[in-house]
Amino acid sequence: MKKTIILFSGDLDKVLAAFVIANGAAAMGDDVTMFFTFWGLNALRRPEKVPAKKSFLQAMFGAMMPRGVDKLGLSKMNFGGMGAGMMKSVMKAQKVSSLPELVVSAREQGIKMVACTMSMDVMGFSEAELVEGLEFAGVATYLGEADESNVNLFI
Repeated sequence: MKKTIILFSGDLDKVLAAFVIANGAAAMGDDVTMFFTFWGLNALRRPEKVPAKKSFLQAMFGAMMPRGVDKLGLSKMNFGGMGAGMMKSVMKAQKVSSLPELVVSAREQGIKMVACTMSMDVMGFSEAELVEGLEFAGVATYLGEADESNVNLFI
């Protein structure tokens, strides 16, 4: 079986949900492809600033958006980042895997992570600004994967 997940959101809780589902499907033996587009690309950003030539608007986008999974905020009750901290604290107390741990698990299980090149162009991200181990493709690649999938989620 094959599963596809479009990760459009860059909210911590939604990215967590996507990686929990992806890891669960992979653990069941399914092939999983995660397609990161628009705000979902923030989960793939390197935490450190990477020099890249950008237009003024692209530089503004990059400066205003979080860099990587450790900087994502909650979709509700974020309270300037305090909500995300509280969520991480509760997860740790309940022995729930953190988002960075889920990303490592996804890589270990062979989950394919694809960064949308059109969204990268719009938002001004270069391949060098994103984490290693990604594939880069457009919507046609996603649609090809989705055609072969029995489950497709949009998060």
